[in-house]
Amino acid sequence: MIRWALLAVIVQTSLASAAEEKARVFRAGAYAQDITPTKLPVSVNGGFSDRIAKTVHDRLHARCLVLDDGTTKLAIVVCDSCMIPREIIDRARELAEKATGIPAGNMLISATHTHTAPTVSGVFQSEPNSEYVEELPGMIAAGIKKAHEARVPARIGWGVGQEPNQVFNRRWFMKPNSIPADPFDGTTDRVKMNPGHLNPGLVKPAGPVDPEVSVLYVQSREGKPLAVLANYSLHYVGGVPALSADYFGLFAERLKSLMKAEKSEFVGILSNGTSGDVNNVNFAKAAEKRQPGEQARLVADAVARVTARVCGEIKLRDWVSLAAANQEITLGVRLPSEKDIARAREILEQAKDKKVLTTSREVYARETVLLAKYPAKVKVRLQALRIGDLGIAAIPCEVFTEIGLEIKKKSPLKPSFTIELANGYNGYLPTPEQHKLGGYETWRARSSYLEVEASMKITATILDLLKQVAKS
Repeated sequence: MIRWALLAVIVQTSLASAAEEKARVFRAGAYAQDITPTKLPVSVNGGFSDRIAKTVHDRLHARCLVLDDGTTKLAIVVCDSCMIPREIIDRARELAEKATGIPAGNMLISATHTHTAPTVSGVFQSEPNSEYVEELPGMIAAGIKKAHEARVPARIGWGVGQEPNQVFNRRWFMKPNSIPADPFDGTTDRVKMNPGHLNPGLVKPAGPVDPEVSVLYVQSREGKPLAVLANYSLHYVGGVPALSADYFGLFAERLKSLMKAEKSEFVGILSNGTSGDVNNVNFAKAAEKRQPGEQARLVADAVARVTARVCGEIKLRDWVSLAAANQEITLGVRLPSEKDIARAREILEQAKDKKVLTTSREVYARETVLLAKYPAKVKVRLQALRIGDLGIAAIPCEVFTEIGLEIKKKSPLKPSFTIELANGYNGYLPTPEQHKLGGYETWRARSSYLEVEASMKITATILDLLKQVAKS
């Protein structure tokens, strides 16, 4: 009797588990929310000097993807912006949580790093446009809400492709005496960013590149493409003088065509990987002549083709579980000394009659004075998401590629990738070894101010978060 009773329990448990699994429905929704400013002109950052955009070349978007396993919901948003400070993202999360019920900690909101978007974070000679800063959080939240409302039963899968021809480390070791003094009159830099094509002082790149194109593909139960989230470690590719999503927007358009989804609400999303020291320029060769925007189209097409090919190879799953983990850590700020501040003020006094600062000494003098107002320590938000067996890390910095490669290698989730400029903005993130080499990305400014050991602390925390979500 006991054996029969035990058998009955096993059968009942198996039937219940089968019924529960059948009842589980994975849902997903996507929406491309227009975040183009309602008023022009606006300040555009991304260079030492401010630029003013009076026209729109192509619309800017917050491309939103909401995933729902029946218990947990995640929202992933990639915005056509150079960088977005934490205050704006926190406000967007707050509004979106009220509208959807998705916990704020389950939302990953990042910037693409297009250099032709409105300024929302002060850096160099560009300062935020207050009206756009005010309207942007609501726009982002509206996109999350619409993606949430668009959820349908879906299948999901992921894979990794390779596109090694579009990424080059932009920091180069140079021959002795071939690097000019830095903006602080120092002469200790051993590497130079963007040294110029066929520069006779070139020795070798100072770091690696990551050729991987990581892909997350979502399809309706009927086989209709709903959304693709891709990740590629390339700084940006622009070339258009007006407001533009640059190659990130071109990728979305090209992928829609390749997926044969022109007549649908398909959303193609390209997030920026760890590309703080990588761009699309091979300085070891002569420059190629291109029309404005042509290079962006070529790179977008190349990355979109790899993405579409990976989508065709992915084994889609009817259901996967989701998880999120967050942690805030405190990091030191490389504040200027009193001597640094006095020097900076003297330089600015000499340039007081200039409407626009024209030398790097002047620009960094202004940065020194502004950075002196920062606190000695800042809080940095880090995040990890799990989608089935896929891991996604989120770091609010322009992350050097070698850091991303380390996270991929050591993550307990395979595959994994990192989305940079996510959930805030805390400047460049070089490794301590790269700090020793110097160069633009290490020069102290509002664009590079975290303590020298920051990358080690961030990487350790990210790996811990990935372990947490892997076990949940």
